Amino acid sequence: MILDPAFFAAMVPAVILMGLSKGGFSGLGLLSLPLMALVVSPVQAAAIMLPLLISQDVVTVWSYRREFDRRNLATLLPGALLGILAGYLLAAKVSDAAVGLAIGLISMGFALRRMLSDGKAAAPVKRASYLAGSFWGALCGFASMIAHAGGPPFQIYVMPQRLAPAVFVGTGAIFFAMLNLIKLGPYLALGQFTPANLTASAALFPVAIVSTVAGVWLVRRVPAERFYTIIYWLLLAVGGKLVFDGVRGLHLLG
Repeated sequence: MILDPAFFAAMVPAVILMGLSKGGFSGLGLLSLPLMALVVSPVQAAAIMLPLLISQDVVTVWSYRREFDRRNLATLLPGALLGILAGYLLAAKVSDAAVGLAIGLISMGFALRRMLSDGKAAAPVKRASYLAGSFWGALCGFASMIAHAGGPPFQIYVMPQRLAPAVFVGTGAIFFAMLNLIKLGPYLALGQFTPANLTASAALFPVAIVSTVAGVWLVRRVPAERFYTIIYWLLLAVGGKLVFDGVRGLHLLG
């Protein structure tokens, strides 16, 4: 597999997008999934990517180790654990297309509402709360298990707080690093860490690290207002992609 030029032609850009996403430009990682699907099955792509994601998590957590919001982590994690458990128990009964469609519509609605309100009265800055955090955290965990779409719910919950870009990215880095470590168990149980998949992960490891470092470097040089504008556009694009995939998936099921 790793000697196939087509494999690298699809996987290298996918890993670069994931690295930039991990470095701070949340949402780009979801755009990498269609590239991976060109050369490997979704389950195999996820198995190859998980060790890379954890290595990227190490880079981002270390880079932002002093820049994160403890209250957001405390409000999100309990719900996320319940969401992951619900996703694991309901995986066979819930359509990932339906979940992706719902998350996509919510994401697009949120992004459009905030983007269209720019230039009008500034929206009040919100504060992390256990009620909202439990809801969005559960949605993060559930969507991550069912449709690999945990990023948009996190953004919808945290972005109205208008955290400094580095704190926003650092909080997400630690949160999703914890979720990825939790996912190791199910993938081990499914027997997805085969020698071929691990070899492919090792071959892509340098690309994963360099692209993540590049993402961290870029985030620290983008002004806060421009950073949030970029994230809103990415959220809109990712939401549109989820809606498209969800509608197509439900159509095929029908």
